Amino acid sequence: MSNYTPDNWVVIKLDDGVEPHYRVLAGWSGGYTTGNHWRVNSGITKVTEDDMCYYFSGSSGSTYRCGKKSYMLRMNNVHVWSQLQRLHGDKVGLMPEDTDWMNMDWIIE
Repeated sequence: MSNYTPDNWVVIKLDDGVEPHYRVLAGWSGGYTTGNHWRVNSGITKVTEDDMCYYFSGSSGSTYRCGKKSYMLRMNNVHVWSQLQRLHGDKVGLMPEDTDWMNMDWIIE
């Protein structure tokens, strides 16, 4: 089990026509020696929250601690989003910022 705290994040919806599933696309802004990087979680299974963050649990056991005010695409993850759109077309979507994360039906195949 790993814990991650990205600088920015979005939730992508993958819909193959059977059952949609959702994943966190997370980004970290690097410095001169580390550079930017990103991760996509294994698939959201549960979400909890506190005043500042949402905690997205994934099917692999990892947790992403995502700041409530850092939902956005930035240079560290926008290229991944663009590639997903090119590869999957209308089968992939970006969830709106005002989504009620606590009341979603998280489906993992």
